[in-house]
Amino acid sequence: MCGPALKGSTVGIIGLGRIGQEVARKLKSFNVGKIIYTGRRDVKEAKELGATKCNLESLLKLSDFVIATCALTPQTKGLFTAERFALMKPTAIFINTSRGALVDHDALYKALKGGKIHAAGLDVMTPEPLPTDHPLLQLNNCVLLPHIGSATNEARKAMSELTARNIIAGLEQTPLPAEYIS
Repeated sequence: MCGPALKGSTVGIIGLGRIGQEVARKLKSFNVGKIIYTGRRDVKEAKELGATKCNLESLLKLSDFVIATCALTPQTKGLFTAERFALMKPTAIFINTSRGALVDHDALYKALKGGKIHAAGLDVMTPEPLPTDHPLLQLNNCVLLPHIGSATNEARKAMSELTARNIIAGLEQTPLPAEYIS
């Protein structure tokens, strides 16, 4: 499966929070041509990352790579519909490392199968895992991971330590180091 190069490309990041910023930092070493982002707020770090804010419609139309790193909120649930995939370039690659509920998976399947977009990479799906008969699993231009994008020994250790600190804080009735968001 060949696709466009990162060098010189336009990468659109939806949600320039902690994860989106880290993605942008890593992309700089690949000499991307332009990083654009959209989100709920202006991000003060955007300038140092070389990222320019734009609206979602423009991001989808201009990007060679569309990377979803935003939080799941009532506003982002179902964000990626057939209409939104239709705005993307036929050569675009869609990547979701956020939450599966952002994406209408049937619409994504149709966009991939019909050549509306070039490829997709999903670390998250709804439901998770997808049923074994889901049509996305049959496509050669769709790579699916079982929500292990952050699966390193260091990341798992940090997650375990944070969980333990949250439990201790809860038992001591002190503020949680990291609040749980459902």
